[in-house]
Amino acid sequence: MILRRDRPGLSELPRDPRADQYPMPSVPDGWYAVLRSAHLRRGKVVSLHYFGRALVAFRGRDGEVAVRDAHCPHYGAHLGAGGKVVDGKLECPFHGWQFDTDGSCASAPFAARAPRVSLGGFPVREHSGLIFVYTGPEEPTWEVPIVPEATAPDYARPIDDVLQARIHVQEMRENIVDESHFHHIHGQSEPPVQDLHPDGPFAEIHSRFRKSVLGYWLDNSFDVFMYGPGVMVVRTSGLLITMTAIALTTPIDDTTSELRMLYYIQRPARVPFATPLLKLAFRMVALGEVREELDIWDHKIHRARPVLLPHEKGIKALRRWYAQFYSPESPQGISNTLPQNES
Repeated sequence: MILRRDRPGLSELPRDPRADQYPMPSVPDGWYAVLRSAHLRRGKVVSLHYFGRALVAFRGRDGEVAVRDAHCPHYGAHLGAGGKVVDGKLECPFHGWQFDTDGSCASAPFAARAPRVSLGGFPVREHSGLIFVYTGPEEPTWEVPIVPEATAPDYARPIDDVLQARIHVQEMRENIVDESHFHHIHGQSEPPVQDLHPDGPFAEIHSRFRKSVLGYWLDNSFDVFMYGPGVMVVRTSGLLITMTAIALTTPIDDTTSELRMLYYIQRPARVPFATPLLKLAFRMVALGEVREELDIWDHKIHRARPVLLPHEKGIKALRRWYAQFYSPESPQGISNTLPQNES
């Protein structure tokens, strides 16, 4: 089940122009999940819009996924608006030009040979039930690890929660190291002690999560694994619930980012029939808290030098780690950028 909330103009508050101003580029270099594998069937074209660009995804003859620029280089038709997959190739709805998964033009009606043009696109990986693309000036030098819980039989089908906010993806990620908000927003008894352990494009946090939930005391492990700027896996385990959350943060355009949360709840070994009740309780408690954060994000401004209390160490640590994903070639604004390999 997908819970989607597109939120343009949700609040009546007038918007301060500073809320859309950031000193860092709009798209950090790295891997981003743009689609769930189950939502891209063979023979289908799926339209996407990320990084300020119209994109399309489709599968080739062997099932390989391609994520390419959506507009035909011939005359500009949108390949997701009536385009179709023919024998593993993407066919333009306007004049029938066909494109392979690598973006190259395979054929054009009435042409003696295929025109030497191509659709821009991105390096793609597919695993853990997700389709990832890589943005950056160079080919990727690291990979997002497989998340085994996404396909493990002892974990239930995920709660799929998709939201949008007027905020930079870096600030979405900073939320996980904002110690004080765990008390004020999430009801934790006190701010957790969090130490960020960076390792190149990866980072980890190991802590505990303690709060009262529906009259029961929750005391869980809380382990966070960050894979670049767009993918984070949070594992929490305890007597009441064991769960893995995949948090996906992806730039949509210069001002808006998407937060997709996939919550995988482990089926209780002794009472697996209780899983639907666990999922219902989780929705009642956790999803409302996330929406409260989204409402705040929509109107906050970026503080380059926030006034932090002595126990609030996580934001500075994360910003130091996150800075590696901004290269000199990273676009400051994304409205006029092209995907990789555009002719």
